[in-house]
Parts: sequence; C-alpha cells; structure tokens
Amino acid sequence: MESDGELQATLAALAQKGQAALTREERVARQRSLAGLGAPSFTRVCQDKGVAPLLRSQARILQLNACTHCHVESSPRRTEMMDAATVDRCLELLASAPGVHTLDITGGAPELIPQFRRLVAGARALRPDPASFSIIDRCNLTVLLEPGQEDTPAFLAAHGVRVVASLPCYSQSNVDSQRGAGVFERSISGLKLLNGVGYGQPGSGLSLDLVYNPGGAFLAPSQEKLEPAYKQELWEAHGVAFNSLLCLNNMPIKRFADWLARRGKMEEYMGLLVNAFNPAAGEGLMCRDTVSVRYDGRLYDCDFNQQLDMPMLMRRGAGGGDVDVEGIEGGEGAEAGVGAALGPSVFDLASLDELSGRRIAVDNHCFGCTAGAGSGCQGSTSTQATGASSETD
Repeated sequence: MESDGELQATLAALAQKGQAALTREERVARQRSLAGLGAPSFTRVCQDKGVAPLLRSQARILQLNACTHCHVESSPRRTEMMDAATVDRCLELLASAPGVHTLDITGGAPELIPQFRRLVAGARALRPDPASFSIIDRCNLTVLLEPGQEDTPAFLAAHGVRVVASLPCYSQSNVDSQRGAGVFERSISGLKLLNGVGYGQPGSGLSLDLVYNPGGAFLAPSQEKLEPAYKQELWEAHGVAFNSLLCLNNMPIKRFADWLARRGKMEEYMGLLVNAFNPAAGEGLMCRDTVSVRYDGRLYDCDFNQQLDMPMLMRRGAGGGDVDVEGIEGGEGAEAGVGAALGPSVFDLASLDELSGRRIAVDNHCFGCTAGAGSGCQGSTSTQATGASSETD
C-alpha cells in the first residue's frame, strides 16, 4: 500500500515539521473532506442515530503501549519505552481492578523493551487463570527472529499469553507491498515458531489470532467470511495454523491518512466511513471500556486518540460537567485542542474506577470505528454490518 519512496517522504515531512504539526494537518484534511460532503460531526451523527451517550463504563481492558506504536511514524531509531516505575504502577492499578479481564500489551515491538517479561510475569502472578484473565501480546512476528528472542515463544506459552499478530494478507506480494520486501517470509517463520510451542494447535489452550487490514480505501470484510480463506491458504501453502482472524478498518490517521492524501482519496474514504455508519458499532466502541496507557503512563480513551495526542481529560468544567475535547470537532481553531494538554497519567489515579462515567474524547477519525461491522483493537464491534462495500484480496 505504501511504497518505500512514500515512506521516506513521510519520514522527511515528520523530521521537517514535527509530529504535532502533521497531526494537525491531517485532522484539517479530514474536516475539510467532511465539510465538502456536508457531513455533521461524529457526536451529532451518534446522537441522531440514537447511540448511547459517549461515556466511559467500568474498565474491562487495560491496554499498554509499551513502546512507540506503529500508528505513529515510527522507526528503529525511536527509543521511547515504558520504564520500570510505569510498569509497577500499571500492575498496582491492575491488582485493584477485578473488573479488568484483559491486559493488552502493544507497541512497535513490545517484546524488545527491558520490562516486557517482568510485566507479563507480574500480571500473570496477579491473575493466574488464563481462562478468566487474558494477557495479549501484539506481536509483529518478525521480532521473533531477532537475536536474543529465541526463547520468546516458549516464554509466552509458559505464561498463557494470547498472541495477536498482524498479517494484512495471506499472499506474499500483498504483504511485502504494504510492509516491505521479505516481511511475509519472516512473518511465516515467526508463525511457525509459535505453532512449534503449541500456539494455534487444538487442545493447547494457546490462542494465536491474526489481524487483517484492507490494502486500500475500502472497508474490512466480514471476519466470518474471510477467516476460512485465511486458514485454508496459510495451512495449505505454508503449514501454518491459527485460531481466529480479526478484521479491522483502516483509520484515516497517520500513514494511512498520508496515503489517502497523496492519492486524493481522503474525501472519498471519509464519505465511505460516514455512509457506512453503524449504530450497533457505536454501542460497542472500544473506548467505552478500554484504558489506553502511553509508554510514559499518560492516559487516553483509545489507541488512536493516543497516536493523535488527544488525552483523556479529568478536570471539571464551570458548570460541574466533565470537560472533554469534543470541541475539537468544531472548526476554526478547534484543532488547538489536540495535544494542547498532557492529560492525566497512571500516577494520578488511585483506581481505574475513577474513570467511569467520564466523557469520551472524540473527533472526525472516530468514523473509522463505526463503519460497517465496526472496528476496534479486539476486532469487529458489531454483528450487524451495514451494506457498504468492502473488498478482500
């Protein structure tokens, strides 16, 4: 989807303008597209469609971005990693949150951070039963071939970690065109290492799930329809087994936003997302029960808000209501709210329960989570898909 030349251009723009400036530019591009379509704000659409108020419920998923996440214009030169103090605080909050059923560890390659194994072992010590408490490692697969990672599959298996790995297609040409030459072959090698310690095998209790993202400006297809094709192709061609396929829409942010802009497709894609708005997906938005933690402990309503530096705000307004960044959707000057405040961190909370009932920060990118069958880090958010078109490989 993204040529090496385009990636280099994106990295050059990042170096010249900085991440905050690029984030503002892409937000303005999305807003202009919506204005051109005559589309109302995300909040207004939710209200008009009868979606329940966008408020946080009890935390069920604690998601830790242990290092710089792939949604950001990341590279091997980036060094941001979660330190020991932040890991300890997250484990303390987890210990006092019996309602949390999942610890979701993500990032560019979380296995490489020095605190990764201590985090996993600490969480499993707190909640020993994998059947009632899931620890997710969002693995890029190729990391398993790096020096020093030889025992990582065995470590993950020993702690009952669920592995969720991105494989945007079952064909080598499509994966390599999106991720770079040789990535597919290395990913298959990583999957075989995981299969070798029991992942994806019947009766092992070790879950290996794959993630599909569309290779262009269209919606993700039905998980139920695409999963059999993935399983058949990967098994017959490579002898690889896995449990489930998660289909996620491409969010119009960061590299994909840049890809759309370079091809003049931003308005077309935003129109697709708006027209495919699914109220049922709005009810299942991941931001309702997920707490997203940045590598430095800062809190966000979701992974995507984190990459756009839209913090979870905690202060009270003059009228007694919560102040959120809903106004970012407004118009002139509204984008100043993005990244304008650091927001709360894990060190500001006594308990995750303090977040319940807070308003959720939303903006125009949120249409990506409510289109079609819905989309979130755990897969589709609704079984009632809209009639918008999607494509497969």
